[in-house]
Amino acid sequence: MVKIRHFLLLVYIAGCFTACKKLDVGEVYDPVPQFKADTTAIRAFVKLNNIPVLKDEGSGVFYQIIVPGSGSHTYTTASSITVDYAGKLLNGTVFDASNGTLRTFVLGNLIPGWQVAIPKIQKGGQIRFFVPSYFGYGNTTQGSIPANSVLDFTVTLNNTPN
Repeated sequence: MVKIRHFLLLVYIAGCFTACKKLDVGEVYDPVPQFKADTTAIRAFVKLNNIPVLKDEGSGVFYQIIVPGSGSHTYTTASSITVDYAGKLLNGTVFDASNGTLRTFVLGNLIPGWQVAIPKIQKGGQIRFFVPSYFGYGNTTQGSIPANSVLDFTVTLNNTPN
């Protein structure tokens, strides 16, 4: 019960931090405060849920390699990848999923968070990663994904790069 209360408090606080403000004409969006709030929310979420993660220091993407896969291939933005995946918000809302149907994408056409995470595994690998909004959709709403959202993906890679 206490964990649920802490989680709800965390969600409320994160919501307060991530509430977006409409920019006035000529005002420039500063992503730094949002990035800090996203990082705090991710750290709290993984701690609360006992998810062992590493952090990519270059991007701030947090990740957990569930299955490393096999091979020693290099994945670049030009690589075509075939994956089974699910994308959620930190509150558990699923915004996209392949539901067991393999989907193929060019890595460079995906959000930067994917471009950071996918090269960390090989064919047959599975990774869960948490994307700060700056490496996702930033301060814009994308379909059912609110602006400034931290994204939580679980991805299984089913091919080697071509």
